[in-house]
Formats: sequence, C-alpha cells, structure tokens
Amino acid sequence: MKKAILTTVAAATLLSGGYTAHLPKADAGAGVSYSSKNLSAAVTNAASAANVKFKDVPASHWAYAAIMSAVSSGYLKGYADGTFKPAAQITKAEMAAILGRLSDQPVVDPDNKAYFSDIPAWAKEGVEAAVQKGFIDPSKYNGKLRANEPLTRGELAVWLAQGLGAMNPDYKTALSDVTNTVVPAKEYFTGKLPAAQKNSVAVAMGTGLMSVADDKTFGLDRTTTRAEAATLIARYLQVAKKQPSEFQGLEELRAVGLTGTNIKVIAPSYTKMSERGISQSGWDPKRVTDDFSLIRNQDLVTKTGYASVEVNNWIIVNPYVQGSSRSIYYPVFLDEGDKLLHGSYYSFVDVSLSMNKPIGMTAAGNLINSPTFDFSSSPRSKAFQDYAAPTMYTQLKGFPETFSTLTPRYWAEGMLHFDDDLDPVVYIRTKSGLIFYIVNY
Repeated sequence: MKKAILTTVAAATLLSGGYTAHLPKADAGAGVSYSSKNLSAAVTNAASAANVKFKDVPASHWAYAAIMSAVSSGYLKGYADGTFKPAAQITKAEMAAILGRLSDQPVVDPDNKAYFSDIPAWAKEGVEAAVQKGFIDPSKYNGKLRANEPLTRGELAVWLAQGLGAMNPDYKTALSDVTNTVVPAKEYFTGKLPAAQKNSVAVAMGTGLMSVADDKTFGLDRTTTRAEAATLIARYLQVAKKQPSEFQGLEELRAVGLTGTNIKVIAPSYTKMSERGISQSGWDPKRVTDDFSLIRNQDLVTKTGYASVEVNNWIIVNPYVQGSSRSIYYPVFLDEGDKLLHGSYYSFVDVSLSMNKPIGMTAAGNLINSPTFDFSSSPRSKAFQDYAAPTMYTQLKGFPETFSTLTPRYWAEGMLHFDDDLDPVVYIRTKSGLIFYIVNY
C-alpha cells in the first residue's frame, strides 16, 4: 500500500469490488463504548454517493453512522464478500494501520522507522506511519510489537493519549499532570491499574474518548471490535481539535493530580480567607493558604490526638447539575438523584489514619470535627459499592466496633456547605504550622 490515506473515490471503488485482489488483511478498531447518535452528521456525501452497503451493517446498527464515515474517509475497509464484520476482534497491526491513516494527525518524527521484527508485510507502512505520528513509542516494545495479538483497551488508551500529546503539547502536559490523580475506574480503587497505563487511562476518560463498562471497570485487558474502532476514530478526531481545558472531566483529573482536590473546578467560589479575616484570627498571613497541594499527605493537627491524620485526596461533587457540568466523579460516589440539605455539595475524602491503639468510628469522627472532613462516615451509594473502593465499614470489627488495623486508609463522606447560617468555612492545620483556610465568598 503506497498511500497512508485512501481517497474517498478509492475507498468507494474498493468497497464495490474493484480493488479486492489487492486487499490486505482487513483493518480493525479499538474498544470504546459510545453512542453514535451524535455522529450521523459525520457521514459524508461521498459515502452516500458511493451507496456503500454492508450485508452485516444495517442502518439500525448502533455504529452505522460512524462505520460509514470511517469507510468513506478511507480509515477502514470492508471485505471482498460485502461484509464489514463489525463484531470482529482486532489486532495491534490492524489498529496501527488505521491510526497511521489519520490525515489530520501530523507527522512528528519522520525519521523514526519503527524497527519491529514481527510486522506483517501489509501492515508495515501503516505501523510506521502510526509511529511517526506519535501514537506508538517503539522504545517501549523491545523490538517486537506482537502485531498479530489482539489490542487491549489498556494499550489502546496509551496509543491514543500519546497521539493527543503529539497533536497538542497541552495534552502532553495533561498526561504528566494526572500522575497522582484519582482515576474513576474500578481498577484504580482496587489497586489493579498499572502505573504504566494510569496516566493514559485518565486522559482517555477525562476527554470522553473511553469510559468504564457497566461493571465499572475500564477493562484494561479487554479486546475490542471493528465497530468500536469506527466510533473511536470519529471521537478521537473531535477531541484532537479541542484544547484540554475544554473538558471539565480532564480539568478535574489534572487538578486532583496536581493539588489533591477538584474544589477549584467544581466550587471555585471557595477561596482563601480575606486578609482581614486572617488578621482577626491572629494568624500570620504567610502561613495561611488555599493551595491544597501544601496540605495533601501532611500530618494534620487533630482535636483529640487519638490518631495521626493525612488527607490523600479530596473530591467535591455538585449533585444538582446535569450533563457536561457534572463532576467526572459523580458516577463513582453518587446514585442518580442523591441530594443534600441546604444546597450542600458532597465532600469525599481519601484519608489515612495512624493510631497507637484501635479506635472506633466515633473517635475517628472527632479527629477533625468538621462536616467537610467527617471521618466517621463513608459513602453508602450503590455506585460506590460497585467500584469496590475501601470504606470505613469494611475495616471495622467487634463490638463496640473498632478498626481492624492501626493504619486504615479509606474514603470518608462529608458536606461542603454554602449556607451562611451553617458557617461555610473549611479549615485544616498541619503540625508544621501551615493553615488551609477557605470560605465561600
């Protein structure tokens, strides 16, 4: 194949049977679960003119519009028998060939020849193009792509995130920013998300490229289909045209990665206490901050001394909004329709305790004595149970109940108040003397 991208005319001819004698192994695609209802506009006039039809892709197929668009653009092809095989599993070589054909993706490393020893002849040009366009990093493969193996979703996320980074340096920065973030997938909460794939999974989810399945797992080892590939290509081309800042979910993931909290994305009205308020409290303004990264993982001052406390992550969820305004963490922590009194937002805290002797949940709740950081309660939603994240309730034993370990780490649930009558102040002090002091203005 001498051209990385087929023209519309060539694609139409190919599908009508004119080029079948020269067809390489059929292209395939990558797994991502998305509705195609918003993709119908992407089906080009050229595809309609060519009257492309596949025996196994009726107009009622969930990916019909995306398949027609991808075929008309030359990114995917049909088979000589008039089928598309939308449910067929794909290999790494097949997906690399698709990515290599993306005309809007710039060549960032034209001298990279991708010296893989196991690429089938038909795929060599496509794989090389995918490497030169930044999707695949040969240095991670030790000379073998394992080209004929099925492509997993975990590896796919890496390829797509690297492609976005090659397209726009801001995406490359985002990939770095999410290193320490909380990823809204079951694998993260159960400790089964490899560090080598975590950042890419976060970016793929934050941009909406990929999502979790009904079982709340990202499905790192799951393979995918050609129909999913068509949908994915359309989605990738849309995402690549936007800035990372246009995706609230990605901005939340970046904020949590960099600071430990998403509060400035979800509740930006919470800002540092005024200089007057600080001076009235008798504190040194230089020791007061609204930068949670300075508080994250620090030993906090407690009211009782029953245990040492560190807050690892702090997630805010506004339960009153819909659509793209919703936190990317909403489906992790809340069931549909969950609400709080007085217009409060939910506050979820990933907390670590260290105690000299076992304490119970009442004592844990008295450590900070704050409605925002309430360590005596954990999320009880069905959604949160499905994600299998650690809670207080799974770590208590006996009667009266006490923690079964001296160093528990779990997710606690509190409230972020906005009602002035409820004193909407968030206050934490570290043992080093730093004060985190914010209020809703």
